[in-house]
Amino acid sequence: VQYVESGGGSVQSGGSMRLSCVASGPPGATDGVNCMGWFRRAPGQEREGVAAIDSDGSTIYADSVKGRFTISKDTAKNTLYLQMNNLKPDDTAMYYCAARRCVNLGRALLSPSRFNKWGRGTQVSVSS
Repeated sequence: VQYVESGGGSVQSGGSMRLSCVASGPPGATDGVNCMGWFRRAPGQEREGVAAIDSDGSTIYADSVKGRFTISKDTAKNTLYLQMNNLKPDDTAMYYCAARRCVNLGRALLSPSRFNKWGRGTQVSVSS
C-alpha cells in the first residue's frame, strides 16, 4: 500500500488548511485497514502523533491540536483528511499519514512506532 499526502502549503497564523491522504495498492491491499493517523515532524524534532481514528471509529487527538484539528475519512475513496483550523506557527512541520489493521489501540495510535509504512509527507508552514 502506498500513501500520498497533499494539501500542504503556507498560511498565516489563524488560517485553515485541509490535508488529504490517499491510499492505493493492488486489489485487496487496503481491506481491513481500519486504524489510521496523521503525524508530523518539525525540523530537528521527532515525529509525533497529531490525530488518529481507532477501529471503532473513535477519534484521538494530541493535546496541542485538540479543538483545532479534525480527522475524518472517506472509506469509499480510500482517503483520510485532516482539517486544521486556527493554525499556529508551532504547527509548522512535514505532515504524514499512516494506516494499519488494529483493534482498539486508543491513544497508542498517536505513537509513530505503531506504524511501519509512511508517505512522503506534505509541508505545512504557518507564519506569524
